[in-house]
Amino acid sequence: MTLRERYDGIIAYFQQEMPTAESELHYENEWQLLVAVVLSAQCTDKRVNMTTPALFEAYPTPEKMAAATPEEIFSYIRSISYPNNKAKHLASAARMLVEEFGGVVPDDLEALQRLPGVGRKTANVLGAVLWQREVMPVDTHVFRVAERIGLTYRSKTPLQTEKTLSKNIPGHLLPVAHHWLILHGRYVCTARAPKCAKCGIRALCRHYANAIAKEK
Repeated sequence: MTLRERYDGIIAYFQQEMPTAESELHYENEWQLLVAVVLSAQCTDKRVNMTTPALFEAYPTPEKMAAATPEEIFSYIRSISYPNNKAKHLASAARMLVEEFGGVVPDDLEALQRLPGVGRKTANVLGAVLWQREVMPVDTHVFRVAERIGLTYRSKTPLQTEKTLSKNIPGHLLPVAHHWLILHGRYVCTARAPKCAKCGIRALCRHYANAIAKEK
């Protein structure tokens, strides 16, 4: 199987089975998604969704959060991973949004990365989800799944994975392809004990092919 055949087969499968894949984070506007994605780093979406309702009620706008201290924000997100750092990042990001961007989340991905707590992956998530930009955010699920199923080969960094996927997946599909790989990694191609028996792309998967070959 060529790399192109693998990509084409996997894309065709997900287009059929998961045509409207979306983020599982709960949000109502750009500000809320920014906060949720910052909180989701090394934390489950389920935990974030349990935490954000009270946080959003207390700080519905950047202006409200900009007036809060990190300690006050911490009290709402203490159950999230790395709450101290994230509280500091959110407080600083809110102030920057108010002081430099008029309280509006910028749709420029380079500008977004100036915000504390916002790196390339977070900016790309916002770009893909909010504005359908042709970008490929790479989190731990995307990094692991792409390598395991054979969309990348010996990829060493998220940026390397991002470049490979962006080169081989049609640009207009990148925003949804990001969710395909995340959801597949979250529920089927799990980090430990992937559920190969129920996987719809196992015939296209490098990991599965290698496992079968070892049994023979």
